[in-house]
Amino acid sequence: MKKFASLLFAALVASTIGTSVQAADYQFDTKGAHAFIQFRIKHLGYSWLYGRFDKFDGSFTYDEAKPEASTVQVTVDTASLNSNHAERDKHLRGDDFLNVAKYPTATFKSTSFEPKGDGKALLKGDLTLHGVTKPITIDVEEIGGGKDPWGGYRQGFTGKTEFKLKDFGIDYDLGPASQTVEMILDVEGIRQ
Repeated sequence: MKKFASLLFAALVASTIGTSVQAADYQFDTKGAHAFIQFRIKHLGYSWLYGRFDKFDGSFTYDEAKPEASTVQVTVDTASLNSNHAERDKHLRGDDFLNVAKYPTATFKSTSFEPKGDGKALLKGDLTLHGVTKPITIDVEEIGGGKDPWGGYRQGFTGKTEFKLKDFGIDYDLGPASQTVEMILDVEGIRQ
């Protein structure tokens, strides 16, 4: 009986260790420029205006065996907005839009991760932008994961979402076709 109890205990410990090894913490690879936060919005309904945020940081926890337990958090330096046009960037950073002097950061913190199969999922969380916090949903797709040439392990995802600027207190009128911004998020994380 003691031998059976010892074997059972060993099996439980091994299964616990196996489970905890599956879950891993990842840091966004912003130093290697393998993570991007981009946006696009229609300009007067005639063309797309593209831009990105050059400075941000984030992390996520991911377990392939239990993806629903995944978590994500991101902090963005709003003054790092870059639309490849200095005067436009100055306007977008100003009071009419992001007001980066008053709101220097935007944040996202996940509340749930819902796998949909085939590497796709819905990531839900709270976005704080322009001093307003609202729930958003990001359509996520796993790109892949594995060992890198430097002895580390990486995991990558892409995601898309959209929201109305006025929902976050940004109500500058660019016309009816320019009310919604699309965000494109590409993240490669390095396992810690």
